[in-house]
Parts: sequence; structure tokens; C-alpha cells
Amino acid sequence: MREGFVVWLTGLPGSGKTTIARQLEPELKKLGWPVEVLDGDEIRQNLSKGLGFSREDRETHLKRVTYVAKLLSRNGVAVIAAFISPYRNIREYARKETTNFVEVFVKCSVEACAKRDPKGLYKKASAGQIKDLTGPQDLYEEPLQPDLVVDTEKLTVQECVDSILAALKQLGITRP
Repeated sequence: MREGFVVWLTGLPGSGKTTIARQLEPELKKLGWPVEVLDGDEIRQNLSKGLGFSREDRETHLKRVTYVAKLLSRNGVAVIAAFISPYRNIREYARKETTNFVEVFVKCSVEACAKRDPKGLYKKASAGQIKDLTGPQDLYEEPLQPDLVVDTEKLTVQECVDSILAALKQLGITRP
């Protein structure tokens, strides 16, 4: 059995991680991969319920996610992990713990994310209803050397997906 891989989408809230993940999923299935999308909100609700947003809680949550990604990828699954994952150290931890890890920085300015605001988080943060929103209120450490950067202010979702597929092929992770 071939080993799977982990595409780890990291970026600010509203940058497009989930949208890209959902469009990448069927493309990988067309290539013959079993695919699992691990989405931040879904996984937090089911795997990390009760954890808050302190640095320690975020790291605990992402270590759990990494463990699930590790189990899936070592069993031949293509894992798409869509998480803010604001700290470099936890992304490096995920890279070391999993097989065929590909870090994709979903780049988008705080201003553009705030304009999109699909979940109303930026609005709540500016109204004082949220005190720890990554970006405007809490630290986001941009990746220093991601495997790929997709700028969602300049590229369409399909262009982002195509870039990821090309990177996976170039890295020798997907079948030609």
C-alpha cells in the first residue's frame, strides 16, 4: 500500500482554507486517492470540545489533529488539513510527525479577510465579543519556508487548487 500525504492549509480566518480544501478534495479523488478533509471548525467541535483559544489549548488541539492526520496518511489517505494553525512550532511538529507533509500558506491580508468575514468573526472581534481572533487580536506567525504559497487575493480558488496539485506532482507525492 502506498503512503498517503498531508496537505496542511494554514492562514488567517477567512483566507480561503476551507473553500480550497473542499475544491481540492474531488480533484484528489479523481486521481484515485481516498481523501479526508480535516476542517478546523468540524474537528474542534468533535475532537477538542471544551478547549479554548489560549496558546496551550490551540497547541493541544493541533497535536490531536496531527495525530489523526498521521494515522490517516500512513494508511494511504490523502489528508487535507484546513487550520489557522497560527504558530510555526506546531506546524513544524505536524511536519515531523506525519509522512509527506506539504505546508500551504493560504496568504490573504487581514483587511481582505475582514471584508470577506464569512463567519462574522472580524465583526464580533471589532465589537469586543471575541478577544482572541487570530490576526487582528492574536498572533499569526506566517510560515518562513512553506512548500507553497497561494495568494487568495490574486488567485481564484481553482488556480489555488491547480497550484497545489502541481506542487504535489512536482514533489513526487501524487501519481503522474
